[in-house]
Amino acid sequence: MTTPQQDVQDWIRNTLATNDVVLFMKGNKNMPQCGFSAQVDHILRLLGVDFKDINVLQDLSIREGIKSFSNWPTIPQLYVKGEFVGGCDIIREMLEAGELTALFDEKGVAYDKSKIAVA
Repeated sequence: MTTPQQDVQDWIRNTLATNDVVLFMKGNKNMPQCGFSAQVDHILRLLGVDFKDINVLQDLSIREGIKSFSNWPTIPQLYVKGEFVGGCDIIREMLEAGELTALFDEKGVAYDKSKIAVA
């Protein structure tokens, strides 16, 4: 018999396995409900990345479950091809360094290359 916590972990694993890019966030694409979630949402939209948004405010078990799944204490959390990438500060830094688009290239995730600012 599985525990509710195990069910949540299985749900998270399945969600990550069936979506190339997943953002666990406060709010959703249409209405982020915290500044950090809004920043990561904005970066992904700016790059034209198709992503699955999961609103952790709708389900406490998912909110707590994703923190234990990643061993990362904060939301938002970005996953690419099932791999935890990071939270807001990490994503912002990766974007500025060109590492985020390099990761998308490496993982075969489509994005709008015309949106890349040339420094």
